[in-house]
Formats: sequence, C-alpha cells, structure tokens
Amino acid sequence: MSGLFDDFRSEFNKPNNTLVQLILINTVIFLLLLILKVVFVFGSNSGVYGVIVDQFQLPASIHVFLTKPWTLITYFFTHEEVFHILFNMLFLYWFGRLVDEYLGSRRLVALYMLGGLAGAVAYMAIYNLLPYFQKDLADSRMLGASAAAFSVAVGASTLLPNYTFHLLFFGPVRIKYIAFFYIVLSLAQSIGPNAGGNLAHLGGALIGFVFIKLLQNGTDIGQPFYWVIEGWQNLFRKKPPVKVSYRQRSSASAHATTYSSSAASSSVAMPDQDEIDAILDKISRSGYESLTREEKQKLFRASQKN
Repeated sequence: MSGLFDDFRSEFNKPNNTLVQLILINTVIFLLLLILKVVFVFGSNSGVYGVIVDQFQLPASIHVFLTKPWTLITYFFTHEEVFHILFNMLFLYWFGRLVDEYLGSRRLVALYMLGGLAGAVAYMAIYNLLPYFQKDLADSRMLGASAAAFSVAVGASTLLPNYTFHLLFFGPVRIKYIAFFYIVLSLAQSIGPNAGGNLAHLGGALIGFVFIKLLQNGTDIGQPFYWVIEGWQNLFRKKPPVKVSYRQRSSASAHATTYSSSAASSSVAMPDQDEIDAILDKISRSGYESLTREEKQKLFRASQKN
C-alpha cells in the first residue's frame, strides 16, 4: 500500500504534469469514496456514506447550494461509478494532451475549471428556470467531470478541428466530428433520467468553444485562474538561501542571470514567416503528431496574428 502511495505522490509531483495531476485527483477521490462505501455498507451504515457523498454533489436547488457552496468545485472532481470516471478521464486525457501541448498547462487547468463552473451554472439554471425540471428540483444532485471534460474536448476541437484520432474499427477521425458526436449524444439523452446532467455538459462545451475563440482574438478569460495557480505555487516554493559573502553574491547573481536567460529563451516568441512555412511543411510531410511542443505553440502564436 505504501508503495502505491509513493507511486501516486511521485507521479503527482513531476514537473509539467498537469494533465496527469487532474486525472490523479479525480482517481484518488473516487478510490477514497469507494473504500468508504464498502466500509459503511458492510457495517450497515450506508446512510453515513450517503451523507458524505452529499457533501461533494452539486444540488440543483439554489437554497440548498447556499448551505454548501464548495460543491461548485467538488462536484467535478467526484465520481461514484467505474465507467463514469473511466470515460471522463479517457476523454480528458485524449483531448487534454492537445491543449497542454499547444497552449500549456495553465490554460488546460483554466479550461477544465471553467467547464466545470459553466456546467454547474447551466445545471442550476435548467432546474430553477424550466418548469419541466422543477418537480425534481429538491432531490436533484450532480457529480462527475463530464462538463469539465467536454470543455477541454470542445476547446481542443476548436483549436485543432482537423487533428485526427485513430479510433478502433473506424480508423482516422477528425476530432471536430468526435466532439460533435458527443454533443449530439448529450442532446439526445436530455429527455432521459439524467436530463439535467446531460444538458449541463453543453454548458462546458460552450465555454470550451468561447475560451478558444476569445484566445485566438487576444483575450484570455483564464487569467483569474493563472493568478490563483501562481499564488499557490509561490506559497510552497522554497526561498533561496541568503548569500553573505561577496563571492557568494556574485555566484548567485550569475546563476540568476543564467536562469533568466534560460527562461527567456524557453518562452515562445512570435515566429516569422520562414518559421511558419517550415512548420507547415513539416505538417504536410508528417502530420501534426510530428511537431515538437515548441513548434505547436509557435503555430498557435502565429494564428493570433491579425
């Protein structure tokens, strides 16, 4: 058990591993709830488990939500069913790696969080404003990362509509068609028992589309999340030791200069036309998959040119 915990911690602490971290958070919460469910059900205390899960679920009723506002966040990191989390995490991984490679990890987190929040707003709006749903208002709850995963999927499909996934039995399929299929599927299931949840997926899908379109026009609505991420990282970042001697200060200064130069050189500058042409030639020869992370980000920067 300790070895498994060490593996999780090692994987979680790897740098530039945001996508895996999101998946691990969802997985750990799922496993903890699964263990609690087994313990309480076998102990004839299933009611206690229900109370615990209710602290993670988003209520449709605004009055109930106001008593536990944290569910606005916790619901899209929480799953109870194996196939529910399996599907959502696979969906998140397939599309999330494209967002991470082309736009970076911070924008992946922003897309995920914004999608989850948009799904929550859509869910509560549907149940509180549409008469058809109000009969179930008091008892309706939602959990799962579907809206957040839809946001990432539609964001990736808006950014790279002609990128292809090789699907079993179907071969290469452009991701815009995959995203469209699941949007239609959610609409088709909106008259079933989980109607509100499926319509909430569309809130995530909409914010994914809007996020990328605004980003391509130079507006980044993920900025508040970047500030939170940077503040959190700074909180736990180790401060460098104080240098006391002249020689040590010189060494530290040289190190800082080297680091600054390295950081500056690693940032992706606006590419010139020759670089763009070379990247496009590489795509025509070998496909998107052959591009390096820096080339992918340069291609995106080029798309922001007016």
